[in-house]
Amino acid sequence: MKVVIFAGGLGTRISEETGTRPKPMVEIGGKPILWHIMKIYSHYGFNDFIVCLGYKSYMIKEYFMNYFLHNADLTIDIKNNDITYHANKSEDFKITLVDTGLSTKTAGRLQRVRQYIGNEDFMLTYGDGVSDVNIKDLLAFHKKGDKIATVTAVQMDSRFGGMDLNDSGAVTSFREKAKDEGKWINGGFFVLKPEVFNYLEDDMTEMMWEDEPLEKLADDGELQAYQHTGFWKPMDALRDKMELEQLWQSGKAKWKLW
Repeated sequence: MKVVIFAGGLGTRISEETGTRPKPMVEIGGKPILWHIMKIYSHYGFNDFIVCLGYKSYMIKEYFMNYFLHNADLTIDIKNNDITYHANKSEDFKITLVDTGLSTKTAGRLQRVRQYIGNEDFMLTYGDGVSDVNIKDLLAFHKKGDKIATVTAVQMDSRFGGMDLNDSGAVTSFREKAKDEGKWINGGFFVLKPEVFNYLEDDMTEMMWEDEPLEKLADDGELQAYQHTGFWKPMDALRDKMELEQLWQSGKAKWKLW
């Protein structure tokens, strides 16, 4: 089963990092967050990726073109122009890199990789979010529900502490940055049937996947949610990048399943 990853956006909310590179290439622990996402899927045996490129697409292409080179020890015989590779640390990835346009929105990017997917179910996620979601359980849920689309629903951590008060104003309980247990949001990690392209007709260049396509799927009763209560973290802003880096360096990166 193929995995499609959106990796073409400008990443304006983390412009401190994306002025020189695309957001999926921002590094956590010395590796692009895109690599971390691929490793999550690879852990469950899914290694066939289709990456939707846009902003600074050449950087992602060059990274994977030279992946073997940058992840091996080398002996270089300059006189004979000969290179011997040692201790290769490569991955079992097959990656199709598709330039889907600089300013194309997410529905248009998905529409433009249809030819590489074929007539089979596939997975889809964003190139800036990591999770410890169990991909095999997600896939089993998708198959059992028999809907066109399955989205992973998550509960976002609150940025602020919460408290309960009684009628006199006394604080009866305090919770530091608790999850918003009353609201489920789109966490990516979709599983989709090929019939989803019936919802991506005409020119989708200016259409967000999260708008009309998902709204119509929901209206038609063809969208279901796999509720994930474990770890999930998007890299929306610089503070998110710093938090992810701290988790990685401290050995508490819950998305590190490999």
